[in-house]
Formats: sequence, C-alpha cells, structure tokens
Amino acid sequence: MTKKQDKEYLSTLIKISKAITSDLYLEDILKLIVNLTANMMKAKICALWLLDEDTQELSIRATQALSPEYLKGRALKTGEGIVGTVVLDKEPIIIKDVSQDKRYKEKDLAAREGFVSMLSVPMMVKDKVIGVINVYTVMPYEFTKSDVVLLSAISNQAAVAIKHTELMVKTRIIQEELETRKKVERAKGILMKDQGLPEGEAYNLIRRSSMKKRISMKEIAEAIILAHEVRKN
Repeated sequence: MTKKQDKEYLSTLIKISKAITSDLYLEDILKLIVNLTANMMKAKICALWLLDEDTQELSIRATQALSPEYLKGRALKTGEGIVGTVVLDKEPIIIKDVSQDKRYKEKDLAAREGFVSMLSVPMMVKDKVIGVINVYTVMPYEFTKSDVVLLSAISNQAAVAIKHTELMVKTRIIQEELETRKKVERAKGILMKDQGLPEGEAYNLIRRSSMKKRISMKEIAEAIILAHEVRKN
C-alpha cells in the first residue's frame, strides 16, 4: 500500500468512525459508508447487504448504484450465491471475472452493469456475521491482500455502526415503554381513586379510550394526569 493509499485508508476509517458517533440515521450512515468505500477502492459499485436473522435472508441496504434493475427484488438466502457463501463461510471471496465464476448467479445483470472483478467480505461483530460488503470493478483487477484487509476493516466499522444504532433504537424503545407504563399506572391510580373503579376496569377504560380516539395509551394517560392536576389547582 502506497503512502497515498495509506492516507486515504486512514481518512476513510476516521470519517466512518465519526459517522458512527453522529446523530445521522442508520440509512444515512450506510450510504456514507458505501460512497466512501467505492471512492477509496476505485470501484464502480459498492453494495452493503444485511442479514435478517429470522428469515436468514440477505437484502441490499445501501449502494451508490443508480440502476433500478440492480436494486429490484434483491434478496439471497444464506449459502446462496457469492454473498450467501461469504456469510456461511465467514471468509472473503475474490473473483477476477464474475462472468466466468459458476458461483456468481446473476451474470446477465453483471453484463448490463459492466461488472468484472469482485471482492466480497463479511461484516463481523465478534464472530458473528451480520452482513456483507461487495465492491465491483469494470476492468479485470487482481484484488490484493491489502485490499482485503482494507475492505474488511471498513466492513467491521460498518458492523459497529449498525449495532451501535440498533442498540440506541432499542434503548429509546425501552425508555419509551417504561415512560408509558409509569404514566398509565399513575392515570390508572387516579381513576381508581376519583371514580372508585377497580384496577382492571381503570386499565380497560384507558385502553378503550386509546382505541376509540386512535391515540396511544400514553397520550390518554397524560390527559387524565393533566386533568387531575388542573382540578387540584
């Protein structure tokens, strides 16, 4: 790796690291990652696939590709094609010419897009694969060990970004659920005291009001609490 490549590599990782700790949405972070990766690897296309643990299907979540054909109906099972094999084996795959490799399933699409050489690496969190990053060139290219190390580092940074964002989302959801529960409990207590309702009836009243007005139970609870505070004052 030349000094210039080394500098670009470091700069890319720094930009990705900053994106991970930013307030960007996950989709924006992933788009940034594929654009930075494509530019640095001098690739025509960079595509980021994520694995759905429940269905064991991979789908494209980010790419700088402009062709709608490339994005249409893009889903692969674990073990299917190059991407599925990378997930199964947890190892990078290098292909010098996708048109000549039996494992590559979409040769017509590759011909239309002009894909020739391909590097595919797993996105790892510890020893678990959560997705795959692919880069394609439009000219025959021998991907080097440095290329593999570079793309692997980027893919692992992307994996960290995804897990970081998922954790933040889960934390916010848990906090929201706890906040809702506290407010519903307080509103339920107000109804039990003010209207002499049993606990179950008080809860059902809040739930029915939520369904009837088509707003959340939290909002109903907040309205009950607010009305109670107004009466107190």
